[in-house]
Amino acid sequence: MAQIVTIGEVLMRLSTPGFSRFEQARSLNVTYAGGEANVAAALAYWGHSTAHVTRFPDSPIGRAAAQYLHFHGVDISSILYGGPRMAVYFLETGAAMRGSQIVYDRAGSSFATIDPAELNWDEILKDAKWFHWAGITPALSQEAADACLQGIQAARQRGITVSGDIFYRSNLWKYGKGPADVLPLLTAGTDVVIANAENIRDIFGIESVGFQDACIKLQQAFPQVSRVVDTKRTSLSASHNLLRAYLWNGETMLETSDIDINPIIDRVGGGDAFIAGLIHGLMTFDDEQKALEFGVAASALKHTIEGDALISTEAEVEAIRQGETSGRIKR
Repeated sequence: MAQIVTIGEVLMRLSTPGFSRFEQARSLNVTYAGGEANVAAALAYWGHSTAHVTRFPDSPIGRAAAQYLHFHGVDISSILYGGPRMAVYFLETGAAMRGSQIVYDRAGSSFATIDPAELNWDEILKDAKWFHWAGITPALSQEAADACLQGIQAARQRGITVSGDIFYRSNLWKYGKGPADVLPLLTAGTDVVIANAENIRDIFGIESVGFQDACIKLQQAFPQVSRVVDTKRTSLSASHNLLRAYLWNGETMLETSDIDINPIIDRVGGGDAFIAGLIHGLMTFDDEQKALEFGVAASALKHTIEGDALISTEAEVEAIRQGETSGRIKR
């Protein structure tokens, strides 16, 4: 089985052509996307063995979604089939002063109704070295939250590194529990946490003065956490952003320089590309600063690529990390 395992819902993405508004569109472009699956896909392009855990409807749409992941090099052998429907999101890409818009249609999806007992974690994690989850997954249903927790616990028992992106969508929590009820238990089993001071406060009730103070207090509350990571986006327009990142390792606050991203082709999935780059860096380099820079470079490159997935070589990301951002033609 794979060395890097991710879990989470995959949605059908229906986007308007070019920069059309929803009201203008008479056709929609189809692809598939999910935050954690995007991480697995990017890592697969850099030579890692990755697998994604999810559930699709047993239909041509579900099989198309699975084949999409397979096309990007992700192991689909742990995917379950069943349930009522494919989750969907609609995307209108913004430009200049007009921001992008996303509309979700994912209630009661096949993944949201997953039965955690169907997941054979002994088999799924047999060769794994890293397990990744995100805060959107436990937002969908109690079943999804339980599946995520079981994965974290199984990884913990096997000494597998766990990363968690605890950014969450407040409007997804519809089943009687909120982030503060669910995410602390998941975070307790996580080594690398992607978070900012605001959601550390909102989820855990930790008041702080700045990001470093929030990191220190989070580690005091959750000793398993070895690193806390965040990105900072400066939005000059929908088409022009600056991006940098921070990593607290318990002793030192590391920081990258800004990368200037202009023009932006598609920023959806940029955060997932950052996480993939960070994971790759931490697994590959003996240098946390380089790993952080690789994550930011990966995210910046994703902004130039249509769709949610970062399709790139390691060399392309490394060139951006080293400052090659001219976009010169390659012959």
